[in-house]
Formats: sequence, C-alpha cells, structure tokens
Amino acid sequence: MALPERETGTALDLKFTDEGLIPAIVQDIDTGEVLMMAWMNRDALELTLRGKKAAFYSRSRKKFWIKGESSGHVQEVVEARVDCDQDVILLRCRSHGPACHVGFQSCFYRAIEADGQTLKFAAERVFDPDEVYKK
Repeated sequence: MALPERETGTALDLKFTDEGLIPAIVQDIDTGEVLMMAWMNRDALELTLRGKKAAFYSRSRKKFWIKGESSGHVQEVVEARVDCDQDVILLRCRSHGPACHVGFQSCFYRAIEADGQTLKFAAERVFDPDEVYKK
C-alpha cells in the first residue's frame, strides 16, 4: 500500500481548517509534560518558526497573541513537529514560567473522575492570576 506523500514525505503540507487554523499542542521539552493546546493561523506559525517564541491565534478574541506577552511566561520553541497527516502542530518548548492563565503549570490540571461527570484536581496552582495579569 502506497501512503500519501503528505504522510511519508519531507514537504511541509499542512492541513488548516476551513477557518485557516491548525491546533498546536505545547509540550515541555525537558519533562515531556503537555502544557497547553491553542490554535495557530499561518501568520502565527510563521512568526513562531522565525522568532522561536510560541505565537497563537485567539478564536474568541479574533486576534493574534504571543505566549507570555502579558505574563512574561514565554515559551521558547526548541522544535516544531507535525503529526502523520499534518493537521496538528507539536511545539516542543522550554517554558519560562507556567503555561496556564488560571495559575497552573499545565492547562491540563484536572482529571475526569470515574463517574464521567465530575473533575478532580490533579495539580496545585503555582501562581495567582490576579497578581500576574493585573487588569
């Protein structure tokens, strides 16, 4: 069975959504921990690759943003990867501070309970968002 060039070749051929976005997962390069997921448009991806700082596109605010621009918690991109069918980006980063805007190291700080209805905390808050994001 011959696999498509997109899946086995070396040409970058990303599959963006109809809205021009692609999901990006951010992983701590030293620990392997998944820190967050956000969306990127072409401009955010190009800036990320060129500047080595994670940049994203906010669907709710309809604007581009650079991780750490308000908090100082910059994510230095060491390596960018794509999944097998090039519809997800993996940013392997050195994080200069916590990733989550509500005060946790990772945005994945809660686990689903066995009942499938409730959540439990799987991590401790590491900073007070009111102190970092003075509104």
